[in-house]
Amino acid sequence: MQYIVITGAAGMIGSGVVRHLNDLGQFQLILVDDLKQSEKWKNWVGKRFIDTVSRSHIFDWLKVHEEEVSAIIHLGACSDTMETNADYLLENNYRFTIRLADWAIGNEKRFIYASSAATYGDGSQGFVDDEAQLHTLHPLNMYGYSKHLVDLWLQRENVLNRVVGLKYFNIFGPNEYHKGRMASMVLKMTRKAEQEGVVQLYRSNDPKYPDGGQLRDFLYVKDAVRMTCAFLGNQLCGIYNIGAGQTTSWNELAGALFAALGKEPRIEYIGMPSELSRQYQNYTCASMKKYGAQIPFSITPIREAVKEYVQEYLMRDARW
Repeated sequence: MQYIVITGAAGMIGSGVVRHLNDLGQFQLILVDDLKQSEKWKNWVGKRFIDTVSRSHIFDWLKVHEEEVSAIIHLGACSDTMETNADYLLENNYRFTIRLADWAIGNEKRFIYASSAATYGDGSQGFVDDEAQLHTLHPLNMYGYSKHLVDLWLQRENVLNRVVGLKYFNIFGPNEYHKGRMASMVLKMTRKAEQEGVVQLYRSNDPKYPDGGQLRDFLYVKDAVRMTCAFLGNQLCGIYNIGAGQTTSWNELAGALFAALGKEPRIEYIGMPSELSRQYQNYTCASMKKYGAQIPFSITPIREAVKEYVQEYLMRDARW
């Protein structure tokens, strides 16, 4: 019996991975997460797996079940870009990840882990998943830096050719109800539009972009999950972007949302908080040449993805 261990398994991407693998007939899954008093547990309802393990107990569990593990998909992390407790982020995102990677590499297990597009900083050096350029990147916040340190450690140890690091861009979709302020703007805008008939977007802090014209690489979580799980079926290693490879403005995203709700667009522009403005990415766009050259993939068009998310999940309080 060979298990796939999934950390952050109650999160948006993690629970989606469980759903996708279940749909493929894979049920030998070990789910790692700490649910605490949140409603993340609802993301597991209707899914099939062998057991759950607390994050604090995973290394003890691995000692006992070493021979039974085939792969680890490590998605668990603090993803709050506004988190300022650097020690917490270093312990939770950096040290825990390299310890898990070290175990997987030492025991010759497939290791797929979540890096982040936040490692690219302001994007002035592009968004190319080239390991040779890792040392030149300058993340804008501590969250991005904690992810960047993992990439750098693996490179320094010369083991990037034995693991898979995935740089996720702006992922949105079902199973993110628990994320609070870190939930996608699609969820936040939907609630605002339903209750008040209006959505609020930040005014631009850069003259190159009009208000609401800032550009992001948005990717539907179902696409991100399929792209992630593809690495279970190959032996590719290294750093890969997980994005759409195209941009959507906030105005376009809001337009797709209002269309999904059957409402006329009504947008208000508000000032951007100073602490956010200092680390705001006005433009992100994943280079998908490396991924696409090795793994065929397709992307759900943004309007179609927003429509499905809003109508099939948010309006029904449903989960994937």
